[in-house]
Amino acid sequence: MKTQETNLHLIHAAYQAFHTRDVDALLAVLSEDVEWIHPEGMSEYGLGGTKVGHAGVKGFLAHVPTVLGGMKLHPMEFVRSGDRIVVFGTRDVTSHSGHTETLDFVHSWTFRDGKAVRMEDIFDTVLFHRLIES
Repeated sequence: MKTQETNLHLIHAAYQAFHTRDVDALLAVLSEDVEWIHPEGMSEYGLGGTKVGHAGVKGFLAHVPTVLGGMKLHPMEFVRSGDRIVVFGTRDVTSHSGHTETLDFVHSWTFRDGKAVRMEDIFDTVLFHRLIES
């Protein structure tokens, strides 16, 4: 149970890092060889597929502002099972034109030895495309 509590603490630290845009604090939660996974349906915007390691995550995060005007995550429910925590939430996403919508997400985090080794972002890519293009 202690490992699950530690992992939950790390998840909260990761979302706080997202909130404050503190990339170093986020990387502190992630293993050096983390898999950072987004739906292939976002590939045309350079946001799909698997990025690997801290360099892959940093590159992904640096690319997001070229596609979006902003994003705020609102994690709401945390489901724990072994080394995995699944987070259900919403995100306020703003296009470059200034249009904002609230979209659902599911994040599946996997931990090993006190670090996140995998984060998969699951969401409706059709809605995301519409927002980007608005």
